[in-house]
Amino acid sequence: MRISDVLADLGADFPTLTPSKLRFLEEQGLVEPRRTAGGYRQYSPADLERLRFVLRQQRDKYLPLRVIREQLADLDAGRTTDVPGPRLAASNGERTGTPARYTVDALAEAAGTTPEVVQELVDAGVLRRDASGHLPAWARDALEVALALAEHGVEARHLRPFRTAADRQVDMVEQIVAPLRGQRTVAAQAHAATVAAEVGELCARLHTVLVRAGVADRGL
Repeated sequence: MRISDVLADLGADFPTLTPSKLRFLEEQGLVEPRRTAGGYRQYSPADLERLRFVLRQQRDKYLPLRVIREQLADLDAGRTTDVPGPRLAASNGERTGTPARYTVDALAEAAGTTPEVVQELVDAGVLRRDASGHLPAWARDALEVALALAEHGVEARHLRPFRTAADRQVDMVEQIVAPLRGQRTVAAQAHAATVAAEVGELCARLHTVLVRAGVADRGL
């Protein structure tokens, strides 16, 4: 997967993640995506889970990259399995992490809920199946957020506006990068992917700012 795909998968949980942050983590030796013949990065599912682990350790435990790098080295070498977090795939792909796709039943089991709850989100349009009928990896993050909101009485049908708003923002991103995508050159396509990821992140950040400001303005 490309940088834009990584940002799409991780963006819901880490809205401030940027292409430059991904490149920085690579420079620090925390992830090693393979390169295509043209020199472009291609991230594997193993790389995605390593990034998720690194970002969670930074955000939730405030660990420096040096410590996280040591944890990853221990996991890769099989010296420990006690580091909290998801089961990681090593950089060579020998161990598997979170599946790239889920069935409804598998996603429900992974998140500790029922298939009926997952199906309600599918029926509401919040989660969408791919062409093969599976749910993508990001569906787990969306499900976890939906489950947390459900504890406050928010039902699947109440989440439809989020999907509608997201679709409109994606349409805007698509319009912005359309001239680049129309050029058909490898460089233009790569630039389009980078721009799309950056604009998508900015949309997510703006949404977060507006919601937080609205809550504060109403004294809630």
